[in-house]
Amino acid sequence: MKIKPHRKHPLWLAYILHRMSGLGLALFLPAHFYVLAMAVSRPQSLDYFLSFAANPLVKVAEFGLVFLLAIHFFGGLRLLALEFLPWSARQKTLAAASVAGAFLVSGSFLLRAV
Repeated sequence: MKIKPHRKHPLWLAYILHRMSGLGLALFLPAHFYVLAMAVSRPQSLDYFLSFAANPLVKVAEFGLVFLLAIHFFGGLRLLALEFLPWSARQKTLAAASVAGAFLVSGSFLLRAV
C-alpha cells in the first residue's frame, strides 16, 4: 500500500495527535461526570474511588490524561496560528514545540503527583 504524499508531511502527525487527543478527552468526560455525580450522591463510594486513585498506575493514567489535554491545547493553538498567521516553514518547528510543551506540562504534573 502506497502512502499518500500529504501523509508524509510533518504536520500530518500534528493533525492526527490533535484529533486523537480530542477523541480521548471526549471518552474521558463521561467517566469524569460519573465521579462528580458520585461526590454528590454517594460520598462513601467516592472515598473508595479516591483511595483507588492513589494507586501508582492511576497516577500514570493521569499523566496520560494531562498529556492529552496539553496536546489538544497546543494543537488548538497551532490551528489558530494556521488560520490567522501567514504560512512559513517555521510552523513545523512550532508544531514540534507544541508536542514538547505538552510533555513538559504533563511531565511536571506526573512528578508532582508521584
